[in-house]
Amino acid sequence: MTEMTTNWAGNITYTAKELHRPYSIDAISALVAGSERVRVLGSGHSFNEIAEPGPEGVLLSIAGLPPVIDVDGTARTVRVSGGVRYAELARTVYAHGLALPNMASLPHISVAGSVATGTHGSGVGNGALATSVREVELVTADGSVVTVGRGEKRFGGAVTSLGALGVVTALTLDLEPSFDVEQHVFTELPLDGLDSAAFETVMAAAYSVSLFTDWREPGFRQVWLKRRTDQPLPDFPWAAPATEKMHPVPGMPAVNCTEQFGVPGPWHERLPHFRAEFTPSSGAELQSEYLLPRRYAVDALHALDAIRETVAPVLQTCEVRTVAADDQWLSPSYGRDTVAFHFTWVADTAAVLPVVRRLEEALDGFEPRPHWGKVFAVPAAVVRGRYPRLGDFRALARELDPGRKFANAFVQDILGD
Repeated sequence: MTEMTTNWAGNITYTAKELHRPYSIDAISALVAGSERVRVLGSGHSFNEIAEPGPEGVLLSIAGLPPVIDVDGTARTVRVSGGVRYAELARTVYAHGLALPNMASLPHISVAGSVATGTHGSGVGNGALATSVREVELVTADGSVVTVGRGEKRFGGAVTSLGALGVVTALTLDLEPSFDVEQHVFTELPLDGLDSAAFETVMAAAYSVSLFTDWREPGFRQVWLKRRTDQPLPDFPWAAPATEKMHPVPGMPAVNCTEQFGVPGPWHERLPHFRAEFTPSSGAELQSEYLLPRRYAVDALHALDAIRETVAPVLQTCEVRTVAADDQWLSPSYGRDTVAFHFTWVADTAAVLPVVRRLEEALDGFEPRPHWGKVFAVPAAVVRGRYPRLGDFRALARELDPGRKFANAFVQDILGD
């Protein structure tokens, strides 16, 4: 079908002549085999041209596939269609008395698109969402269905793959027993005096911790602690408890956010910042994110503080999170415990891009890896140099997609061959 298609934020309009929504694996296989260029559109929550197939290419949505969510309680796994969104997956998993180890800020995003771009939640011991994946099923360039499982030599490139290997139709994820979470919010954590040891202590104060600031003043306006009720909550003397419900973006209604004030609830209703039944915002925003080795966290925060007068005028909020190291070759957290600096900007590309470039200059000495689905201006050659297993990923892409059917301009720049 022919239609005007944009991403969630509306800053990208895809140029493909058609958007296809096949309703079966066989239909996907036939479409892929008969097309010269294919890119998959997930939930559209990317802010760059990672999903852009070009005017002669095919834009494919897997949202039309039957929403399979098969839970195996004995094995503690779930097989899920790639187009299913985390909110729907989480509700089904919870009904079986099980849990995903972590979730991203938004439960509205698709499973396949999230793990393919390195999306993550927070927690010093929590890996990115891709670390829960134990098997990937994908339709490759010739239309055949390939399964790649944990333990295989090529698995390190198969999950966080930027859509460059094929159409991910299903994934199998690890689960664990269900748990409850309490969410506690604190306000006004100063940057002054926050040395590396204190930063590590703050970020390890609960199962998942997020710091928020608008960079109009030094320090953090909000601290969100998400405590598993089966784990202790230590004292938090660094900031005062909030006296009212908070939204990470100043001025936005807190009713959209998950329950606060320490009210316990199921993991899937507390680990995200936003309720599944609410649209978290109007989409009038752009986003960037940079993931650095965690040992640089405090120095990088001071580098950002030094340019806050440049950043603040176009910033809605900045979130600081931690992510444990993983072994996915193209994961921004590959091989290193990570601190992630996330920026929600105003919806003005012309005003935001110069600030993004200035921010990247400030962070350049800290080995930042940009989030694959966000706005960034780091040259592709520089990005390539920050992924030591890129050569292995190139070889895997040549094996599964020798004609570069899934490599759009964005992916081709990253692969660099």
